[in-house]
Amino acid sequence: MPTIVHFDIATEDPARGKKFYSELFGWNFQSFPEMQYDLITTTNLDGTPGVGGGMGKRMDPSQRITNYFGVKSIEAAMKKVEKLGGKLVSPKMPVPGMGYLANCVDTEGNIFGLWEEDAKAK
Repeated sequence: MPTIVHFDIATEDPARGKKFYSELFGWNFQSFPEMQYDLITTTNLDGTPGVGGGMGKRMDPSQRITNYFGVKSIEAAMKKVEKLGGKLVSPKMPVPGMGYLANCVDTEGNIFGLWEEDAKAK
């Protein structure tokens, strides 16, 4: 069953966003300056690893937190989104060394993402 596998936080000021979330939740960040992006490591309340995320510069004024749901086939999931009345916001895009993503809008206007892990990245 698909579940949230990654979240993405858009910020106006990435340094300010990192400070806020690290002080609020104790999140750790790994910076990738070439991508202008930081990966986020979280921990569940019981101490086990939590859902990972990322933070980067807001690219569009309407961009908000986006949750990505893991799917076995991004192409099949994209077709199903459209069949069920949702819309594709972006095509399938590669994330080098990690997998593929696509952004969508559901029937209620919520933006979400699809994520397919690259089997070679394991």
